Amino acid sequence: MNNLKRYRFEYALIIGAMILSVGGFWNYFFGPEAKPTSYHFFHLITVFVWLFLLLYQLSLIGKKQVWGHKEIGLSILFFAPLLVATTAVMTVHSANKGMTSASGDALFVQNVMGTLELAVLILLAFVVRKRRALHGAFLLSTVLAFVNVSLFFLLLAFVPQFKIEGPETFFRFAYAGIMGLVIRIIIGILFFLKDRRNNWPLLVTGLMPLSSILVGAILESYGLIQPATAFVGSFNEIITFGGSFVIMLFLLLLTGILDKKEGVTQA
Repeated sequence: MNNLKRYRFEYALIIGAMILSVGGFWNYFFGPEAKPTSYHFFHLITVFVWLFLLLYQLSLIGKKQVWGHKEIGLSILFFAPLLVATTAVMTVHSANKGMTSASGDALFVQNVMGTLELAVLILLAFVVRKRRALHGAFLLSTVLAFVNVSLFFLLLAFVPQFKIEGPETFFRFAYAGIMGLVIRIIIGILFFLKDRRNNWPLLVTGLMPLSSILVGAILESYGLIQPATAFVGSFNEIITFGGSFVIMLFLLLLTGILDKKEGVTQA
């Protein structure tokens, strides 16, 4: 009970992300026009495994089972590269689908930046792993990224004011994105105010979509959205998966994650 009280906001964020993920991707799997691919299933399963892993790790830390936390944490060497790889494949798949249908990929920049963001957050978490609270904040920041995406699709699917019912209501797509961004920023600010010393990664992560907007605006101004989408969409999905997995695994190993001699500091 003390563990739940101490980390109630962290628990709420992770469990909230799980609930939002179910709602956000409901139409992809059970909607009237649902045509989920193996990529969707694999990615969703990987996301939930990641969230459950973080939830379990949080419970171990709350019970002060540090060594158990470390041992279970080694599963990161498999699940982190797997998460990044499935996200990268979904980005390529979405870009390819957009170019094949000639409708483009409205979320191309957000998908690419989101994949890179996820990889960087996980890597930084293990670069600073000796500072336990900061390490946890970086890992929790990955959850905040999922909240943004899931909330966006949830609004489009179930909230009448955001549903797209034809070309004349396509502007609601942007409104849903803005709403998701605002809530993401608010969550980041609240966690930062809770612990300014260690929770600044959540604040930075909350603001990260602004960089996607900036990059998108720059690409648009130079007419590079379509060429960039076509370039990413041309990647082989199997090679993308394998390459992303290997690169992420290699970078994690470079952080010294397997070093058993190092100590851990509280902050």
